[in-house]
Amino acid sequence: MELKKITSRVFYYPHQPETDRPMLAYLNGDKIALAIDAGNSADHVDEFYKSLEIEDLKKPDFTVITHWHWDHTFGMHKIHGLSIAHHKTNEFLKQERAKLSDSAYIKFLINDDECLAREYVDNKRIIAVLSDIQFEKELTLNLGGITAKIFHTASPHSEDTVLIYIPEEKNIVLGRFNKRGFLQ
Repeated sequence: MELKKITSRVFYYPHQPETDRPMLAYLNGDKIALAIDAGNSADHVDEFYKSLEIEDLKKPDFTVITHWHWDHTFGMHKIHGLSIAHHKTNEFLKQERAKLSDSAYIKFLINDDECLAREYVDNKRIIAVLSDIQFEKELTLNLGGITAKIFHTASPHSEDTVLIYIPEEKNIVLGRFNKRGFLQ
């Protein structure tokens, strides 16, 4: 799969429905590179980074998480740089990490979700970690030439939902869309 270019500074790696790999985004600042979401596994992160390398883009300095669900966070242990998440995301991930110590829970996840089962075939280890940096309401990062305004918002999809607005590019990155393109 190849990285898609929206502008000279905003890129995305497409959603892969067969394993529920979400879209990952990348902001190319003059000083700082920011990824949006960590993907659903170490393999997903490796594939994303390979697509960055092909486009001669550096690995992210930071990765911001849009919400705690497995397909956006189970690759966090493999990311380059530091992770950023809302404090509620860390609360959910702490609970998930505790549950993952129980082999019966892992078996349940694999039996319950065919996408997760496909991603974690051959007994690949499922790892949940907390973010390196957490915030309460909002956080602004000057990436150099562009700004990432990261903020918590209400959403029926997950109570820890975070949006990333890039005012210079007039783009907003959302973590989850329904079939009509609206945030869930």
